[in-house]
Amino acid sequence: MRSHWTRGWAVYAALAPAALIAAFVYIGTLVWTVSISFTSSKLLPNHDFVGWQQYFRLFGDGRWRVSVANLLIYGSLFIAVSLVLGFLLAIAIDQKVRNESTLRTIYLYPQGMSFIVTGLIWQWMMNPQLGLQEFAHRLGWSEAKLDWIIDPDLAILVLAVAGVWQASGLVMAILLAGLRGVDHELWKASRIDGIPRWRFYLEVALPLLRPMVVTATVLLAVAAVKVYDLVVAMTNGGPGIATEVPAKYVMEYLFRRANIGLAAAACTVLVVTVAAVVVPWVYVEYFRSRKPQPAHG
Repeated sequence: MRSHWTRGWAVYAALAPAALIAAFVYIGTLVWTVSISFTSSKLLPNHDFVGWQQYFRLFGDGRWRVSVANLLIYGSLFIAVSLVLGFLLAIAIDQKVRNESTLRTIYLYPQGMSFIVTGLIWQWMMNPQLGLQEFAHRLGWSEAKLDWIIDPDLAILVLAVAGVWQASGLVMAILLAGLRGVDHELWKASRIDGIPRWRFYLEVALPLLRPMVVTATVLLAVAAVKVYDLVVAMTNGGPGIATEVPAKYVMEYLFRRANIGLAAAACTVLVVTVAAVVVPWVYVEYFRSRKPQPAHG
C-alpha cells in the first residue's frame, strides 16, 4: 500500500515541472494578453487602463471585419472540403489497391511541407504571367483566364484550395486508420445483405469513425484559425485586403503598426470565440456521454 502511494506521488512530482511550465506559458501569457488589451499600449506595454476602448476601436475597424469574414469563408471551405476529400481518399486506398504505400506517401507528401512552401508553390502556379494561365496560353488556349489570385472575389477561394491540397492527406491518414479498424464481420454482413459498398461506407463506417472525424475537425479548425504564413506567402493579404485574416491583422498591428493593445484585443476576441465554440462541443463529445445513466426500474 505504501509502495503504491509513494509511486503515485513520484509520478505527480515528475509531472509537476511540466505542469508548472504549461501553466505559466499558456495561462500566464493568456492573462497577460487580456490585461494588455485593456491598456493604451503602443510600441511597448504599459499599464494605462483605458477600459473597452481597444475593443470599440477593433470592432469599428472595417479591416478587422473583413478579416473575420475571410476567416469564416476560408475556414468553412477548408474544413468541409478537406474532410470530404480526405474521406474519399481513405475509401479509395481502402480498396486494397496496388502500390498502396506509394499512394499514401503521395497523398501525405504536401502535409510534410510548411505553409510557406505551399503558399509559394500555389502563388507561382496561379501567377498570371508565370503559372497555369501562361501555360494554357502557350498551348494555344489564348482565352484562358486563370488569374483568380489577383481577383478580389476569388483570391480567398484560391487560399482555401491551397490549404485543402496540404491538409486533405492528413485527414485521409486519420480516417484510413479508422476504416482499417472497422470489424470485418460488419463487412461480411453487408455483403451477405447485398448492401452497396458506397452505402456501407456512408451509413455504417462513417458513424463508427466519429471520434476520428472529431479529431480531424479540431486539427483543421486550429489550422484555419491561426492561418498566417499561407496568406503571407500567397497574397500578403491582397489584392487590397481581400485575403486579410485575423492572424495577419494581429501581426500587422503587433509589429508594423506598433499597437500592442489593439493586437492583444484582437487575440482576446479570437480566444474567446474559439473557446465559446470548442468548450461546449468538447463537453458534449467527451464528458456528457460518460455520465452514468440513472437506473430504471
